[in-house]
Formats: sequence, C-alpha cells, structure tokens
Amino acid sequence: MRISRMIGIMGIGAYDLGANSGGTVDRRETSRFPVREEVRYRVLHAKGLAASGVGKTLDIGSGGILFTTQEKLPMGRLVEVAVNWPVRLDGACPLQFVAVGKVVRSDATKAAVQIARYEFKTRGTSGVAVAAVADAAAG
Repeated sequence: MRISRMIGIMGIGAYDLGANSGGTVDRRETSRFPVREEVRYRVLHAKGLAASGVGKTLDIGSGGILFTTQEKLPMGRLVEVAVNWPVRLDGACPLQFVAVGKVVRSDATKAAVQIARYEFKTRGTSGVAVAAVADAAAG
C-alpha cells in the first residue's frame, strides 16, 4: 500500500509544495504530510558504535521522511526508521511503518532520509513489529 494512500485514510492533507519556508522553490516530486509520531532510527552498517535513537516525525511522504534526532546523523549513510502508524489495519490491527533510506540532510536536531524501500508491518500491543503486510514494490 502506498504511503500517500495510508496518510489519506488518516484525513491529513499534503503541504503546498510550491515554495518552502526559505522562499526558494521546493523540487520534491512527491507530497509531504505533517505526520507527528514517535520514530525509532538506527544507522546501518556503522563502524564502531552504531548510532540509534528516538525522535518525532516532522513530515513524511513516499519519497522521504523528516524527523527529529538526538544527534547529527552521518550524511549518505543508510538508516532504518520505524514509526508506529496512527491508523490501524481494518480499524483493529496496529501497524508500524518501517523504511530504509539514505541520509540526505542532517543537523544536530533533525535529519531527512530519502526512502529507498519501505513496508508496513503489523505490531503487537507492545509496539514491536511482527509481520509484513505491505511492501513498496506492491505500491
């Protein structure tokens, strides 16, 4: 299932992407949605101690995700992000959005990740994902 469809179910509208807050043209090809949920992230294949943490999503779309971080994430590195999705599958089953992508922008308090692949997983009441229910390739 596509991210935009899952967000549409939530009744959240996309940002007007004509210009960003700096007055320059925003070149994104996909809509971004102001989803505010807890996110868990970890840098993949990190040498030494792997960076990981918890933050909040600021916006999300099929092309990327912007979220707060506890530290600056390394540019160009692969990161896995997991978000407890605010809408339940069939109104009953909790979901988790899990994505892997490259860090394209980062500072001490937030990071932007360009999504390479994602899936929606069902999760138990503890919040841990247990089985895949959708895949980006199917979208």
